[in-house]
Amino acid sequence: MMVLLLDTFVRYLRFEKRMSDHTIIAYKTDLSQFIHYMKATYDIEMANEVKSIHIRSWLVDLKELKQKERSLQRKISSLKSWFKFLLNRTEVTENPTVQITGPKAPKRLPAFLEQQQSEALFATPDYAAGFEGLTEELIMELLYQTGIRRAELIGLLEQDVDPYRKQIVVLGKRNKERAIPIGAGLLVLIKNYIAEKKAKVSTEHNFLLTLESGKPLYDQYVYRVVKKYLQEVTTLSKKSPHVLRHTFATHLTNNGANISAIKELLGHSSLAATQIYTHNNIEHLKKIYQQAHPKAVKDE
Repeated sequence: MMVLLLDTFVRYLRFEKRMSDHTIIAYKTDLSQFIHYMKATYDIEMANEVKSIHIRSWLVDLKELKQKERSLQRKISSLKSWFKFLLNRTEVTENPTVQITGPKAPKRLPAFLEQQQSEALFATPDYAAGFEGLTEELIMELLYQTGIRRAELIGLLEQDVDPYRKQIVVLGKRNKERAIPIGAGLLVLIKNYIAEKKAKVSTEHNFLLTLESGKPLYDQYVYRVVKKYLQEVTTLSKKSPHVLRHTFATHLTNNGANISAIKELLGHSSLAATQIYTHNNIEHLKKIYQQAHPKAVKDE
């Protein structure tokens, strides 16, 4: 039955592919919806009975329910990965997703802070008093100065900070490590934070950042901290930690950094994921041209 095969696939994603919990939940949700549809609509419970026509029928129904293009693309990707897995394990004799293609979604440029907004963000921030404020400051500075992901920030250990090489070592997706250089100012902030933590907080872990209670940081805490300070300098609808990651990469691009170097700093597996920042750079140059060139056609 497909339900049992899905459980096997989830274990494969977790223990062999080492995907994040967030990604695994997305796969499981998409495939559970598909399995339910196959049973309810066609009374199909076995994976080897699924044909491409059944998949197209499901996608049409989703489209009629106003599912967005990106959501449909993700569901198709989930199905393709699953049936490729089943084919490799000889659970099916053919892959019904081979002829399935998804709708093209419009490219969305990443949300980021303009240079003057980031300068305002760190000019005179009103951080909370005491150790909580130190934690908030280090969260903001690390996210902007290194471009690390929220999960990577939470997972940083004290021993990941190398003061001699002036770098931090980050454990990224698929357990891939990468070294990111840090400036002298950030290094001093980290050293002071560790000293204050040892003096005032009792912990049973070795994570770099911690709550005042001594417990490790968690996703929503980091999100709330970032949102609190971003809303003081921007009207962007998104105010998540990823905005600071996008800002890090965009500012590097705008200031002439090599796209391959940015790829390594961000921990992207392919250059294609990083090239979105070249689009941001083009838009940035267009804006400068419109504002500065005497022959530019000004927008009404």
